[in-house]
Amino acid sequence: MSRIGPMFERLRAEGRLGLFPFITTGYPRLDSTPDLALALFDAGADLLELGIPFSDPLAEGRTVQATTYQALRNGVTVARCMEAAAAIRARTEKPLVFMGYINPILAYGMDRFTADAAAAGVDGLIVPDLSMEETAGLHTACQAAGLDLIFFLAPTSTEERVRQVAALASGFIYCISVTGVTGSRDSLGDEVDSLLGRIRAMTSTPLALGFGLSRPEHLRHLEGRVDAAIVGSALLDAIAKADDPAAAGAAFVHWMRGEA
Repeated sequence: MSRIGPMFERLRAEGRLGLFPFITTGYPRLDSTPDLALALFDAGADLLELGIPFSDPLAEGRTVQATTYQALRNGVTVARCMEAAAAIRARTEKPLVFMGYINPILAYGMDRFTADAAAAGVDGLIVPDLSMEETAGLHTACQAAGLDLIFFLAPTSTEERVRQVAALASGFIYCISVTGVTGSRDSLGDEVDSLLGRIRAMTSTPLALGFGLSRPEHLRHLEGRVDAAIVGSALLDAIAKADDPAAAGAAFVHWMRGEA
């Protein structure tokens, strides 16, 4: 059973916004991911997105592309991502989600990928370049493995797309704050409240907002508007400058929470 649903129930009971960091598996070093993940959880992260490095990450901005390139140079493969997830799962019961592109999943084998991810303790899967035409097969494989398949919705999403996602979504829906790629931004897009309202009108599935979140005030703005905030590029930038990635990651989570 996915750990994502119970996590959102706890967030609602506690009346607080979830914080979901994104890290690139195998960055900055091949063996650094488990310790970094646990440091983020200990600092207050509620769920962790583990990025599976891919040579053509279309949805990513400069920071994630750079970390992906370094992780690939470090020798990260899908199999090593599975190992990293299992190592994290041995030390925590907090939810883990893989974020990866469709080509590595297909190359690994869709059914094998979902089965191995579930065996490693992963709870869900996000695929940025998943088309609606490819949804059925992966959705079936995820259901068979007990994984939540998490879909994207953006300010440009049509009413039909929102309706389709609302019908299929489990775990949470990944709401994109702005049109474009990942990366830290000074402010949230003006379309955020409108997007969240359109989606909320069609589903009770939890909503998590990402793309561009980088400051404590962004989280404060989202309280009461969305169930969770996703932070990636700003966290990776903080890690990149640090001698101790785990300590830097923990300090960043505390800062985003307004605790430092």
